[in-house]
Amino acid sequence: MKKLKVIELFAGVGGFRLGLEKTGHYEVVWSNQWEPSTKTQHASLVYEARFGNKNHSNTDISEVPTSEIPDADVLVGGFPCQDYSVATTLQNSKGLIGKKGVLWWSIHRILSEKKNPPKYLFLENVDRLLKSPSNQRGRDFAIMLKSLDELGYAVEWRIINAADYGMPQRRRRIFFLGYHKSTPIYNRLKETDKSNWIHKSGTIASAFSVEKTKKNTKTFKIEGNLVEISSNFNEKGKLSPFVNTGIFIEGEVFTTRTFPDFNGKRTVLGDILQNGEVTDEFFIAQEDYPKWEYLKGAKKEIRTAKNGFEYNYSEGGMIFPDALDNASRTIITGEGGKSPSRFKHVVQTQKGLRRLTPVELERLNMFPDHHTKLEGISNTKRAFFMGNALVVGVVGRIGNALCEKIREVSTKQGENN
Repeated sequence: MKKLKVIELFAGVGGFRLGLEKTGHYEVVWSNQWEPSTKTQHASLVYEARFGNKNHSNTDISEVPTSEIPDADVLVGGFPCQDYSVATTLQNSKGLIGKKGVLWWSIHRILSEKKNPPKYLFLENVDRLLKSPSNQRGRDFAIMLKSLDELGYAVEWRIINAADYGMPQRRRRIFFLGYHKSTPIYNRLKETDKSNWIHKSGTIASAFSVEKTKKNTKTFKIEGNLVEISSNFNEKGKLSPFVNTGIFIEGEVFTTRTFPDFNGKRTVLGDILQNGEVTDEFFIAQEDYPKWEYLKGAKKEIRTAKNGFEYNYSEGGMIFPDALDNASRTIITGEGGKSPSRFKHVVQTQKGLRRLTPVELERLNMFPDHHTKLEGISNTKRAFFMGNALVVGVVGRIGNALCEKIREVSTKQGENN
């Protein structure tokens, strides 16, 4: 099978590209990375340093004409979690336009305007997408599913915690695959028992196996146009109707809760440390220990708001320093810098307590060492990149499984013809 051509949107420092190209089955033919709030485009600079600037766009994707984006087999991207509500209908357009600046609608535009749209989609987002916004749980995901349905795609999704499958970081993200109706996989999915696809035969299930349970698969239809869904979906529901795993095809949702099934080797935080190679800047001064202990500790105290209002504040304690015999906690964008913080990782070493280095943060996302190292890019910025990145190992395994599924279904279709 020849390599699948890929368009990579919201590329960051290239996590999707690393995971897919490492499989040997994919070739990125066009990429886009644009950070709206910064003058210097740091992530794009790193991306170009690692992969070259050929066919790489550093322009706001909402302003890139579809005609400038080459045709490809797969569109991938970890797009921002925003409010996906539908704002207006346009006469004489292909339907609906969402709020300006909401990047989901840029994906939608590209898919709707291409004469040869990608056959496959491989997208990633934060897990709360399934239950946002809080006043209409699940509405945003319903809008996305319905808009993809109108563009001819079926979707399967799963929330995956990388650490559940032996990877070094507890990072929960939703991954979803789209199959265009012109593909053999779409037809196979349509004909297959949906519970079997979710638990055993589907693409994501073959990459990340789940326990064989007889859990009921809930089914329901997403009805109405996008404006109606935006206004009315789950208006009175306290819980999202979508659970961690599911399929959407031809207007119908099949969703159930799955549980990971993994017995392989596990990488823990202690495995990825740069022992003996760490410079003094990462070590915490002893006089700062109490500040860190306070921030990491449990609290029950009265606090005063800016307007003078007093309120009771409480939060639980965190393990301090971080456990070395378990996968790490999730990296967040504020991981860098010396200032004490509740959320930064701190490890105990023979020399004392210290923060994690940029290389260690890269390892927690399964990036190559020094991937983000570049002149003019601070350690704080490198940590920020990793807080925004995905776990490369998850992408690689789903990428391999997608190729296998394409090969398997195409072969069977050939035999049946």
